[in-house]
Amino acid sequence: MSKRAANGGGGEGGGLLERLPNTIINEILGKLELETLCSAACVSRTLRSSASQVLSSLTTLDLSLFSPDVQTLEHILHRCSALKRVTVDCLRLGDSSVCSFLGEQIEELNLLKGSSLSYQVLFSIGRKCPNLRVLVVELAGWDVPKIFTRCFMHLLNRCSYLESLCIKIRGSELDASGFLSSVLSVPNTVKVLKLQPLLIEDAVGFINDLPYGRNALNDFPFYPLSPRFTLQKLSLVVDVISNELIISISNFVPLLVELDLEDRPCSEPQLPKDLTNSGLQRLGSCQHLIALSLLRSKLNCQVSFKAVNDMGMFLLSESCKGLQAVRLGGFSKVSDAGFAAILHSCRNLKKFEVRNASLLSDLAFLNGALPSLVDMKLWSCSLITSESVNELATSSDLEVLDLSGCRSIADSCLGRVTSLHRLTTLNIGGSDITDGGLAIIGRGNSPITHLCLSCCKRVTDKGIALLFRGGGKIREKLWALDVGYIPGISDRAIFTIAEFATSVTELCIRYCYSVTDASLEILASERRFEDGKKLVLRRLDLCSCVGLSVKSYELLKKPFFSGLKWLGVGRTQLTSKGMAIFTQIRKERPWLTLCLGGCEMGCHDGWQFHRADCYQEGLS
Repeated sequence: MSKRAANGGGGEGGGLLERLPNTIINEILGKLELETLCSAACVSRTLRSSASQVLSSLTTLDLSLFSPDVQTLEHILHRCSALKRVTVDCLRLGDSSVCSFLGEQIEELNLLKGSSLSYQVLFSIGRKCPNLRVLVVELAGWDVPKIFTRCFMHLLNRCSYLESLCIKIRGSELDASGFLSSVLSVPNTVKVLKLQPLLIEDAVGFINDLPYGRNALNDFPFYPLSPRFTLQKLSLVVDVISNELIISISNFVPLLVELDLEDRPCSEPQLPKDLTNSGLQRLGSCQHLIALSLLRSKLNCQVSFKAVNDMGMFLLSESCKGLQAVRLGGFSKVSDAGFAAILHSCRNLKKFEVRNASLLSDLAFLNGALPSLVDMKLWSCSLITSESVNELATSSDLEVLDLSGCRSIADSCLGRVTSLHRLTTLNIGGSDITDGGLAIIGRGNSPITHLCLSCCKRVTDKGIALLFRGGGKIREKLWALDVGYIPGISDRAIFTIAEFATSVTELCIRYCYSVTDASLEILASERRFEDGKKLVLRRLDLCSCVGLSVKSYELLKKPFFSGLKWLGVGRTQLTSKGMAIFTQIRKERPWLTLCLGGCEMGCHDGWQFHRADCYQEGLS
C-alpha cells in the first residue's frame, strides 16, 4: 500500500478522498441520515474526521425513527456540541441519559415514549433549559401525582419563554388533578398548549383563570398586537367534554385557531355534564377557528355523544364556516343531514374525519358538490358503501383516503380510487374487497406509498401477486404495507412481496397464522433479484405469527436484517426461547428495538407498558 493511501486510512479510496476539499465532503455527509453518516465514519480517517465535524455543527437532531439505548445515545451526543433542537425516542432510556444532554442552549426538546422517565425529569428540564421555546414530553405516570405537580410547577416557573407546551401522561394514568395547581402558571407566551389528562372541573377552572378573555378585548382593541393574547392552539384530553368547557373556551380563548378535545368517560355522561347542540353553537364565538376535533373515546366504556343530533351540526356549520379541518368521533345521533351540512357549508374544508358514526351513509356524499378535500377518513362507518367512495374519488386533490372498518366497501370503487394522481395513503382495512380488487389497485396510476389491507378476510396469496404484478405505480412507490389479520396470507404472499415490493420498508403480517420460517428466511436474506434491487426492511411486525418456530431466532442475528430498526415478535414461539438470546441480539444491534409484547408497529400505542430496565434485562 502506498504512503498516500495509508494516510487516507482506506486504501486507494482514502487517497482520493484526501484530494477533495473538506467543505465538499462535509456538505455531502451533511445530507446523509444519521446511521449512514456513522457508517461512513468507519470507512477511513478522512471520513471519520469529516463526520465528526458535521456532527459537531448540527443544531437539530432527530432520533425518533428508532429507540437508542444508553450507549448509542452517548456515542452520538458527545460529538454534537451545538444542538438547539433535539427529538429523542426515550423507550430505552432513563432520567440520567436524558439529563446528560440538557443545557441552556436547548430551545426545542421532544422526549417521546418516556416509559421509564420519572417526573423528576421535568424538574431537570426547568433547571437546565431556561431558554426553551418548544417542549414535548410523553411520560408513563408511574410516580406519585404530588411529585408531578411539584416538578411541573418548577419547570413552568423557570421556562418563561415557552411558546409550545405538550405534556402527555399515559400508562397507569396520573391522577388528573395533578395538573390543577400547575397549569395556572402556564407562561403567557404559550401559543400551543396540549395536556393529557385533566378532570373537566380542572380544565374549566384553568381556562376561566386565564389572564386574557373576551371581556378583556374591550381594553385592547388591537388585540393581535398584544402579548397577552397568544394562545392559538389548545388540545385537552379530559374525562368528559361538556357545554361548560366549550363555553369557557369561547369566552376566555376567543382567538383560537385550532381546538382539539377528546374525552374518555368511565360511564355514560348525564346532563347537564355533557355536550349538547347549544354547546356546539357556542364554538361560533371562536371566529378564527380553522381546525376542530371533538372525539369521544370508547377506551373505558361504550359511550357516545347522545345529546348532539343533526341540529347541533347545523348550528356548528353555520357559525364556523371557515373550518379547514374537522374531526368528529362518537356522534351516534347525527345522521347524513348533519354531516352533509359540514361538508357543504365549510367550502375551505381540506381534511374531514368521522369515527364510529352508525347513522352516516352514502346519502351524505351524494347530495351536492363536495369541497376539494385532501385528507378523508371514515372509520368504522358501517353504512358507507362503494357509492360514497366513487363520489369521494371525484376530488382530484385527495392524498389520503382512510376507510378502515367500513365493511361494506367492495371492489367496484377501486378503479376510480386508483385513478387519483395524488393519492399516497389508502386504508381499506376490514372492507369486503377481494383478490380482484387488489388486481385493480395493481394496475392503477396512484402513487400509493401506504397501503393497509388489514382484516380483509377475502384476500389471499393470489391477490398479493396480482397487486405487485399488475404493472401499476404501486410496485415502485409502496413503502408501508399492512396485511395483518388475513387468514389467506401464507409464505407465497411473503415471497411475492420480497421479490417485487422492493421499495417496502415497513411490513406488518401480524396474526398471519400460515406464515412460517421460510418467510422470515427470505425477508432476512435481503438478496438481490433480477432487476438488481432488494428488500431492506426497517420495521417488521410478526406478532402472533404462530407458524414461526423457535429455530427462526437465528435469523434475527447478524448479518440478517441489516437495516431493521423495529421488530415485533410478541406471542410467537420465539419468546419461549428465553430472554438471554434477545439480550444477545440487542447487544449486537443497538439500533434495533425488539418488542416482545403485542404493540402495534413502532410501539406507538403500547410504549407506556415498556420499561427501560426491562430492555436492559432482555424483557419488554
